[in-house]
Amino acid sequence: MTAVAARPLPEIDAAALRRRYFRFMAVPTAVDLLLIGTFYVIVGGWVVAPVNVALTIAFLGAANLAIGTRLFEPIRRHLAGDLDFEAVQRGLTQLPLISATVTGAISIVLTLIRFSLPDGYPPAKGVFPEPTLVDFLTLNAVFPVFYFTLVYFLVSDYLSHLCEFIFRLSGDTLRLFFGRYALKLGIALVLVSVVPLAVITADLFSYEGARLREEILTDVLSALPGLAIVSFFVGRSLLRPVRILSRAMTEVAAGDLTVRVPVTSNDEVGEVTGRFNDMVKGLAERERIRETFGKYVDAHVAATILAGPAGGGLAGETRDATVLFTDIQGFTTIAEYVPPDQLIRALNEYLEAILEPIRKHGGTVNTFIGDGVFASFNMPFECPDHATAAVRAALDIQRAVGDRQFGDLFAFTTRVGVATGRVIGGSIGAGERLSFTLLGDTVNLAARLEQLNKDLGTRILVSDATRAACTTGFAWRDHGSILVRGRTEAVTVHSLDHLAPEPAR
Repeated sequence: MTAVAARPLPEIDAAALRRRYFRFMAVPTAVDLLLIGTFYVIVGGWVVAPVNVALTIAFLGAANLAIGTRLFEPIRRHLAGDLDFEAVQRGLTQLPLISATVTGAISIVLTLIRFSLPDGYPPAKGVFPEPTLVDFLTLNAVFPVFYFTLVYFLVSDYLSHLCEFIFRLSGDTLRLFFGRYALKLGIALVLVSVVPLAVITADLFSYEGARLREEILTDVLSALPGLAIVSFFVGRSLLRPVRILSRAMTEVAAGDLTVRVPVTSNDEVGEVTGRFNDMVKGLAERERIRETFGKYVDAHVAATILAGPAGGGLAGETRDATVLFTDIQGFTTIAEYVPPDQLIRALNEYLEAILEPIRKHGGTVNTFIGDGVFASFNMPFECPDHATAAVRAALDIQRAVGDRQFGDLFAFTTRVGVATGRVIGGSIGAGERLSFTLLGDTVNLAARLEQLNKDLGTRILVSDATRAACTTGFAWRDHGSILVRGRTEAVTVHSLDHLAPEPAR
């Protein structure tokens, strides 16, 4: 992928994002001070408190923030516009894990030093009873696990907001996924359920009597605030990406295909979110193709083709249908004297006017033939009482055109030919080019009737089969049997008075 220059964020936003990360990295310090305070309130021995507070500030505070500054440096450079997103994506994805690992390692050192104080720190001599080996080992394992989990979910929550901000600004989003949702959930469950039980179990095997009650009370009261904080951020970091994705799905289901969702987690949920974006992009592209395709092929035909097998068309079939042709009288002469841009504008306006009645009555526009329209009723899509529908469409076309000036310049006189009978329809073509079309004598007859209007001085001519199939009595005029070009036998034709009132439906 080609690297793209990073876009610098507004300085106030970049600074706020940096501060937010460092605030999250400082949370373990605040939690540890809270645990220390809870411990000394229960047990006493405040003489040792200053050194423990100093150790917390030095290790979980200063050392953690110093290393966190180095971890955040590439991200800071990206926010400043010095690095593109590709250069920092891996660091972003691994930020929760690395930050948590650093804090966990620091807490191991802190815990070992802290539990060595009663023997090695003179003011502490005799203040606290010596812990048993089991209790000592358990606490040395629990504290690093606790702080690792706390920081992991804290920074995961921070990463969610950071990725969302970058996405809104530049559209960049995570595409690397190293985390596992099941593992995250498992760690959270272990910390919330197993760890407190392990500490209490160690107390049960280590102490008895008043000392046992005091140890259990201390452990429970110390664990409650810490576990509450961890549970809060576990819920936020695990559920927030799901909620964002769920809201986006709701918007897409409502028809909004412009939705894109920032990938805010480095696990399977983030991967699904990325695929969701790709899916919506594909749906939007499909919709754009359908809309564009529908401008060159009738919208119903386009939708049917797109819903079928890839590369397929409409299968051939034969059925009774009614075919309608239109043409503008004297259009060739008009085209000789009118500037092309004016002519095209007027013609587009005219075609829009005559297409609406065809669609309204259930017809399908098969193609444009110069200034004419070739439409069908009951092929390829069902149209009950198709002969009547086609005749009504022909009448509405004449009413839509009337004496109207198209392009504020031209009044077009429209001729319409309508024929009913057996029609063959399907996709034809070769290689990569296909077109849906209708074939058969009925199609040829409708075209000839449209042309015959010129000789008879009429606007709408229909075949005898069309008149017979109409279920409504229109204002017909019989023209007898006429020999039309391309046929060896004469056909009976009828004209329709478009100015006569249409019978009630």
